Amino acid sequence: MFDKILIANRGEIAIRIIRACRELGIKTVAVYSDADRTSLHVAMADEAYNIGPPPPTESYLSIEKIISVAKRSGADAIHPGYGFLSENHLFAEACEREGIVFIGPSSEAIRLMGDKITARRIAQEARVPLVPGSDGAVSDVEAEVIAKKIGYPVMIKASAGGGGKGMRLVRREEDFKSSLRMARSEARSAFGDDSVYIEKFIERPRHVEIQIIGDAYGNILHLFERECSIQRRHQKVIEEAPSPAISPRTRKRMGEVAVRVAKAVSYRGAGTVEFILDQNENFYFLEMNTRIQVEHPVTEMITGFDIVKWMIRIAAGEKLTLTQEDISIRGHAIECRVYAEDPERNFLPSPGKLEYVRTPGGPGIRDDSSIYSGCEITPFYDPMLSKLIAWADTREEAIKKMRNALREYIVLGVKTNIGFLRRVMENEEFIKGEFDTGFIDRHPELLSPSVDTQNLEPALVAAAVAMKDSTKKEEGKTEQGPVSYWKLFGRKIAVMRNQLI
Repeated sequence: MFDKILIANRGEIAIRIIRACRELGIKTVAVYSDADRTSLHVAMADEAYNIGPPPPTESYLSIEKIISVAKRSGADAIHPGYGFLSENHLFAEACEREGIVFIGPSSEAIRLMGDKITARRIAQEARVPLVPGSDGAVSDVEAEVIAKKIGYPVMIKASAGGGGKGMRLVRREEDFKSSLRMARSEARSAFGDDSVYIEKFIERPRHVEIQIIGDAYGNILHLFERECSIQRRHQKVIEEAPSPAISPRTRKRMGEVAVRVAKAVSYRGAGTVEFILDQNENFYFLEMNTRIQVEHPVTEMITGFDIVKWMIRIAAGEKLTLTQEDISIRGHAIECRVYAEDPERNFLPSPGKLEYVRTPGGPGIRDDSSIYSGCEITPFYDPMLSKLIAWADTREEAIKKMRNALREYIVLGVKTNIGFLRRVMENEEFIKGEFDTGFIDRHPELLSPSVDTQNLEPALVAAAVAMKDSTKKEEGKTEQGPVSYWKLFGRKIAVMRNQLI
């Protein structure tokens, strides 16, 4: 087993990895930018090293700086988390050259599956169902011909893309050329590569993914599926496991197909095979993510399988000790991503200081976060504050638990999407499991605050009392005359109510 692991990431995923390392008796090394000097992952790690200014290109995306810290600190291995360098095959290659273990798949597997066109070809060779479309990158003329052949609507997708970048839905032939120009431009800006391919757009699709894990000895398991259809701007907001949309037969088939894809590239470590599911339970390969996913906790909650610990064990050369028959689903889990953003303003990020934080708890509630009262949410990185997970015996009970946990979750100082998440949990379509990736677009009313804030009042008063010292300091004269403590107290509650609903 490793003696020391460097975590090439920040925020809640860095803390999740630190906790797993502690349980395995492994020392941890954190890296941080100037903006993250007071972050929780820095305080929790055994060692911490500054790697530069806030922009990711000068810190968290600098392969040279991270490798340098790993060598200086004597780290045996590097865990990349998700995002940043986690799917960069050049980073994995650099680790291999320097004799540092990369906790993840081989650089070759990352390279092959990181290019969506190559991944599509590999999936095709592995007899995996594919959405009709081009076999690879296409010229403008070829793109137009293929789109017409497979029929509108179609999706234009960046070959090197991810996170919704370089992606355009085209419903009419007359809009195709302008959409293609925009997709290429966005792909060039985001990935330095403007190549695109064309796929048939599946109407009202669901986004379902299979978690897989493999060791270095050819053993690959799947840990069932996650439902990831509640999205905004092609990015996931709410995930759950298992999916309410698929039958046991489809679940089995999807799992087998995902394992075939992973075996095609001799996959090692944790990864995810993503599918589009139509309304008749037909599924089509979308892409493979060669890293741990943000939403991995829901899988851990229903299987009892610690994905992060097993990533580390596999990288250290251990064999998987379980077979596919040993893994089963128990209960239902839902994850809500809590963001510092304003749903009323198209989910615009809301950076600032968190004046007060109170997290929910109780049986079946898990909160993976890196925030605390007084910490700063900067504009440099993704504004996710935490991942709130609720587990129960049934989906209905898990929704109720999540609804109550969101009522308890208090974050003051910035706008958050907590009120929006609460409203989704109360939506009849969501409760019935009758949704798809267009759910948020079809329900703009979920973005606006509800008028009933009565159930928030006890939490607001408790938060305001906890902040009474700072309120006392504000008491005194203003340009408009004297202001009493109680008037300020009332104003503060009004401001907090607006932030929470």
